[in-house]
Amino acid sequence: MSTEYDHLMHLSDHSQVELFELIPDVVWIFDLDKHGWWWGNSASLKFWGLTTLDELINKDLSGDTQGAKDRTAQTFELAVKNGLTIDPWTTYPNGKPKTIYMRHRAALVGPEKHRAIIAFVNEEVNLGETPENLLLVEAMRYTSVLVTSFTFAGEPIVENPAATEAYKHLSRDGFAEDKSFFTARFVDEAEGQRVLAQAIHDKGGQWTCEVNTSQGIKKHTLDLRMTRHPLTGEFLLLMSEYDVTQLHEALDTAEKAQHQLRQMAHYDAVTSIPSMHYMLAKERELIAQAESEKGGLAILYLDLDGFKDINDSYGHDAGNQVLKCIAERIDRLVRNVGQVVRIGGDEFLIWLEGKLDDEAIEDVAQSVLAAVQQGIELSCAETSVCVTTSIGVARYPEHGKNLEALIQAADSAMYQVKKSGKAAVAKHS
Repeated sequence: MSTEYDHLMHLSDHSQVELFELIPDVVWIFDLDKHGWWWGNSASLKFWGLTTLDELINKDLSGDTQGAKDRTAQTFELAVKNGLTIDPWTTYPNGKPKTIYMRHRAALVGPEKHRAIIAFVNEEVNLGETPENLLLVEAMRYTSVLVTSFTFAGEPIVENPAATEAYKHLSRDGFAEDKSFFTARFVDEAEGQRVLAQAIHDKGGQWTCEVNTSQGIKKHTLDLRMTRHPLTGEFLLLMSEYDVTQLHEALDTAEKAQHQLRQMAHYDAVTSIPSMHYMLAKERELIAQAESEKGGLAILYLDLDGFKDINDSYGHDAGNQVLKCIAERIDRLVRNVGQVVRIGGDEFLIWLEGKLDDEAIEDVAQSVLAAVQQGIELSCAETSVCVTTSIGVARYPEHGKNLEALIQAADSAMYQVKKSGKAAVAKHS
């Protein structure tokens, strides 16, 4: 027997429980390791419709479910920890269901020191004879949903086996004034205090929170309702807990996947700057901004000069390094007044926002020309290269009232630069 039970009372034989015969209420002792009764007083024999103690000890329990055995074991462990458990049980004397309110203490019995619970039947819980009521009690006992009733101070009154198992590592008492068993289960105890206060104020509610279970941190949806103690009439909070950890993990995974898809759709894989898809997705916003009092919109179309020669001479890795370097340079230049995007190949677009006159746009374009033609060290080829760019400019609304028209106008202007010698800026005429 584990040393964790050494502090329990040990009843080595029946002579040590004779005083229980003086108690008029039902008292019996159940041996968990044998899964059968070890002893019962006269009142317990009457309860079960038996005449001798041997009949009780030899009562056939082979039909008990594993769930019933598990609940008995959980009751024992809870009694070991807390000294006493108090909850309703449904028993079947003479084959008929009977719900009783029971107290349990943990003990060790016999020379082998079997685990045992001493059951004191305090009084019968009057649930009526409606079978549905008894089924509800059984459902609470065997459901995987965690069900616990609390006082308004956060102290537990009754919990089903699932709740006992989930929070078996937590103490049920001995808390400081501002803490309780209710708040102790929350990862953020301050959140637990807020939930408890709000549930009392609103007479219930639903929250999803992180809680400390015996299996680690989980995300539970908490459904709280106002109820009454079946014996005292005291107002209580009845809380059902649903483990939604896997659901939220699946949602988080789906959200991350969607984010990755958006990144793939809206950002260029080579340069990491936005792609044309990103720009087109912002068209409505850009046009609305351009039409506002403080708005404006200009499009710069860039085509690199001599980029094909780099790819042909040094390979695509070198070409990609050039594209990335140029994209970073342009992004630093325009990030306060607009955005650079990559169309594909060696072509880029820049949009400029705000009240920019022709001179300001020309200044930006000339800065881009200068930044692009700076030398680039190729780590993959151990050499440096230089490219230039041809830039065409179009403005809203003179050259178009949507992105497609503006891009076409800027492309046309860029093509005129290519024809007239490259490495220059031209505005659409």
